[in-house]
Amino acid sequence: MAPRSTSSLLGSSGSPTFLRDDVNPQARSRGSSTSFCTSRERELRTSTSKRRLALKRGRVTQRLPVPDHIPKPPYVSTKLLPEISSEHQIHDLEGIARMRAACELAARVVDYAGTLVRPSVTTNEIDKAVHQMIIDAGAYPSPLGYGGFPKSVCTSVNECMCHGIPDSRQLQDGDIINIDVTVYLNGYHGDTSKTFLCGNVSDSMKRLVKVTEECMYKGIDFCKDGALFRKIGKRISEHAEKFGYGVVDRFVGHVIGTIFHSEPLIYHHHNDKPGHMVEGQTFTIEPILTLGTTDCITWEDNWTTLTADGSPAAQFEHTILITKTGAEILTKY
Repeated sequence: MAPRSTSSLLGSSGSPTFLRDDVNPQARSRGSSTSFCTSRERELRTSTSKRRLALKRGRVTQRLPVPDHIPKPPYVSTKLLPEISSEHQIHDLEGIARMRAACELAARVVDYAGTLVRPSVTTNEIDKAVHQMIIDAGAYPSPLGYGGFPKSVCTSVNECMCHGIPDSRQLQDGDIINIDVTVYLNGYHGDTSKTFLCGNVSDSMKRLVKVTEECMYKGIDFCKDGALFRKIGKRISEHAEKFGYGVVDRFVGHVIGTIFHSEPLIYHHHNDKPGHMVEGQTFTIEPILTLGTTDCITWEDNWTTLTADGSPAAQFEHTILITKTGAEILTKY
């Protein structure tokens, strides 16, 4: 579950607000050749024309219960959205061991969730299965109750960038779906997500998914003790731009541990933010790429965020541990 890089996506009236890239114009595709731009426009038209219907809100069922004996993160007691903590979390050996355990569970859960992806399955059914697997492992599903989020997993379909709330909508042949899993185990959060193909997916959407995963690994490959955070965004953006894709700048990676979201934040687009990585630090890299615009609109639920033009979006996420010589992927699929 990626935090927002802006305080809110809703206007003062509470209605959805269209957001533009004038804050961070670097996130727009730059330097692409005319042929790439033409190809991207063609892919966008083809992808949009093949989609049956724009994504619509389904029926959201009541939140699922968690047994009393399972420890819960402190934010569960309030519906207020927690502030991003300024605490830089550096783990000792015990903390690293607990992070490994939480992340290993999160990776197993997202893999299991992927086996459920097929036409006619509802995202609510995926949420129910994920919820059960997490509590059976003695863990808490971190999204549940985070700022009032009503479900145990985020399911973001097609044009949904992130934070999709599981509901009664059935997956359709040709959909793509990002499943974002975070678990809270022994006082530590493990966070990962993956975009899955549902049935016969178009070549343009398959390519978007493939390149998004490549971008995540491009960012991870650069990470090690002392490396600059801003180089992650540089590596990701450069690779995305080769294919004419947009890199969303509204949602960011984050340091994670006993606290779900804390600074420093990880920007996936071109940026000049200060800061460097430190051995023993764990954080997420979770780029979102779009086939069309990176402008977005958020539904009245204040969570579900879509591309403003209805174009597909894909996301991948790993939690990594910074070591002296590189980065260890703790949520390896």
